[in-house]
Amino acid sequence: MKLKPAQGLAASVLATLGLTLGVAAPVQAAANPKLCVYDLLGATGDVYNMSKDYVVAAKQWGADIELRAYTDERIATQDFIAGECDALYATGFRTRQFNATTAVLDSLGVSSIVKNNKVDMPASYEVVRRAIQLFAQPAAAKLNVNGKYEIAGIIPFGTAYPVINDRKIRTVEDLAGKKIAAFDYDKAQAVMIQKIGAQPVSADITNFASKFNNGAVDMIAAPAAAYKPLELYRGIGTKGAINRFPIVILSYQMVINNTKFPSGFGAKSRTYWLSQFDRALSIITRAEKSIPEGTWSDLTPENMIKYTVMLRESRVSIADQGLYDKGGLKILKKIRCGINPADSECSTNSENWN
Repeated sequence: MKLKPAQGLAASVLATLGLTLGVAAPVQAAANPKLCVYDLLGATGDVYNMSKDYVVAAKQWGADIELRAYTDERIATQDFIAGECDALYATGFRTRQFNATTAVLDSLGVSSIVKNNKVDMPASYEVVRRAIQLFAQPAAAKLNVNGKYEIAGIIPFGTAYPVINDRKIRTVEDLAGKKIAAFDYDKAQAVMIQKIGAQPVSADITNFASKFNNGAVDMIAAPAAAYKPLELYRGIGTKGAINRFPIVILSYQMVINNTKFPSGFGAKSRTYWLSQFDRALSIITRAEKSIPEGTWSDLTPENMIKYTVMLRESRVSIADQGLYDKGGLKILKKIRCGINPADSECSTNSENWN
């Protein structure tokens, strides 16, 4: 399928949503704004290294940025809120509080494209690419701004897969009564876990892996990038596995206090991070290939479709509870149906909120 020009796609989506354009420009820039970057590996990680290149580019836009590395996403976010940081680079789960629309990228199954009875991962990543491309366009500037907070770039972080301590767990029914880690700052996770009859166990980015490795929970959802740094092979052991089913394609989102940056900085920053999509995707691919093949487990095509539909229905229910942004989900559905118009969802009113 031929990709629409990005600006045309943005205009089409915005027209569908009935949104107006325009965004207030920051009045004044601060000297040496600070960017706090969450990375599992701190200053040696891939995201932090990408941020170092970003700092070089940002000098051309009038910002001499200082980098700070964090291995605790919660603390990085708190420092941003407290004004210790002028910008934050973290997962969409954490940035949702600053912009719920762009954070829909980290909603259950929102990027999944099903073709020929299986999830088409290249097409699913194309959904993510087109969404980031749309948000980076001038016509969509308003979608990135929430008061002083502005999304200044998005990249994919990888697919969150079910990581289980027993490969006999192959169906949702098998999870009934099992303990599953749920991030306490993303209420949608607990809602989903309870829906399938499992028990949510409160966790955060600093301890969800140790809970799994120590047997306190039977399952976590994690990207391939976490496998080695968080030693997930310990919890998987000889009986566990990683189910090759995408729960969500995670994103990294940069949010800035736009009063601390030059006028127009956010737009230039979004364009820059869009240009880094393929670089981020290559990092994801490398991480997935580094996991031993025997660690992976595949669902049947029947279950693959069944669970994709289940995630879709859960996503709608969660949005109706106010935990997902309906406008953002409407954008993502339009993108999915632009890529795979034959999907049955494209002939329904699901996620077409007014």
